[in-house]
Amino acid sequence: MPKVRTKDSGGMGGGSDGTPLMRNFQFDKTFGQHILKNPLIIRHMIEKAGVKSTDTVLEVGPGTGNLTIKLLEAAKKVIAVERDPRMVVELQKRFQGTPLASKLQIIHNDFLKVDLPYFDVCVANTPYQISSPLVFKLLTHRPFFRCAMLMFQREFAMRLVARPGDELYCRLSANAQLLSKCSYVMRVSKNNFRPPPKVESSVVKLEPRVP
Repeated sequence: MPKVRTKDSGGMGGGSDGTPLMRNFQFDKTFGQHILKNPLIIRHMIEKAGVKSTDTVLEVGPGTGNLTIKLLEAAKKVIAVERDPRMVVELQKRFQGTPLASKLQIIHNDFLKVDLPYFDVCVANTPYQISSPLVFKLLTHRPFFRCAMLMFQREFAMRLVARPGDELYCRLSANAQLLSKCSYVMRVSKNNFRPPPKVESSVVKLEPRVP
């Protein structure tokens, strides 16, 4: 059975899946739960992150586990941080009794409050309402990780990768690029999520700058 570490919850809960057991599930908008359901996008994110069989991968807001299962197949270990206790239960149900269960560690907590363990790569369909603090929590984490492949609201993603002189260039752009190489990966339309969000999304790759 997946290992679960439970603490007081706070402000977390993206999502990455649409399994049959979730058909009648009521998603909580306060957690920013929009479940990524397109397997091609999931595969592309993992490929672009360069996940290796020896890697420990951090996932923020795993939801019901569609991204999680593909990460478990590709990596040595997945650490999934999830606030919503209902999602934690669904993750446990999904992986209990499977060969992948021993590779999964679930941390039931607010991502912004948890002390992050060591990881090599972060891949996540992030909760959009904590995008900025999430980025800087990752980029100030030590030891350095190799890269982060992150889904954001498109406007936020475009500000992250904006260059000096661009209309969208701002303090976020400058600070994020001071700490990392920010690369635009792909645009993701609303119909790739369940329920569909009101905004378009994009995937960005962050590679920390090591002094």
